[in-house]
Amino acid sequence: MSGESPLSTSAIVLPILSATEPAVSLPPSRRLPPWLRQNLAPGGGHAETAHLIAELELETVCSSAKCPNRLECWSQRTATFMILGNVCTRPCGFCSVPKGKTEALELDEPERVAEAARRLGLKHVVITSVTRDDLPDGGAEHFRRTVEAVRAATGAAVEVLVPDFLDKPGALERLMEAKPDVFNHNTETVPRLYRSVRGRKSVYAWTLRLLADAKRLFPDVKTKSGLMLGLGETRDELLDVFADLVEHGVDFLTLGQYLQPTLDSLPVERYVPPEEFVELGELARSIGFRKVASGPLVRSSYHARDMAEDSRL
Repeated sequence: MSGESPLSTSAIVLPILSATEPAVSLPPSRRLPPWLRQNLAPGGGHAETAHLIAELELETVCSSAKCPNRLECWSQRTATFMILGNVCTRPCGFCSVPKGKTEALELDEPERVAEAARRLGLKHVVITSVTRDDLPDGGAEHFRRTVEAVRAATGAAVEVLVPDFLDKPGALERLMEAKPDVFNHNTETVPRLYRSVRGRKSVYAWTLRLLADAKRLFPDVKTKSGLMLGLGETRDELLDVFADLVEHGVDFLTLGQYLQPTLDSLPVERYVPPEEFVELGELARSIGFRKVASGPLVRSSYHARDMAEDSRL
């Protein structure tokens, strides 16, 4: 998942990390630093978007992952659709999506997602999912069907934000038959923190290989990945991940602040100030990313259409 979560348990801003110094843990608090406070009231198309999602019985990462940008996006009549159910098989420490026993796939879900995209008038549709390690293909075929249904109904560009499919043979190839316009798989954090943040089943090398294989299969498809900051990573570790992603052919990068979604989730180790996000974004661009979105409230699918369209200029 993309780490889109609302509130943290800490409010003290630390100085910028040195090259090798990990962030220290902060005392609990529900106050946020000024740059993370939002006073957005629902308006515009928010009610219409919410009603449509409820009517078609769809899941969105906006709600399930408690994204802080939901009011803004839904008011603009856009949402990130989450397929394969609302229960995840991975106990990631950063995510608020329910974990546990999954249910059978809803075979008409691709058509319902397509209908929602059509009625919202979307020109760029982002489709993500829970992780389904219980399925033989990790849900790749369901992804393919959803991409094809959306494209047939809308003619829109389609971006997929996928799990790692547990490195299941043939899963990526099956999904890529649909030729999504953007292929996104989030790195989430640095290798040292993978086990605590993403769980024991997630492997950094799989992340890199999945992104590289997607580019190898279809070189014209834009590949994308994202990281959450504030989990205890160091600057040097981030720069190493940037270099790895560029080496494996990743075109787009998103960087955002991790925000603790529940009391049981991993705590925020540090709030990264906006000026540091700007600096990291500039560094990422300088080493070869085609497009970078870097800021405290940036999320994997936030303004995804803008990123994809700007890259064509």
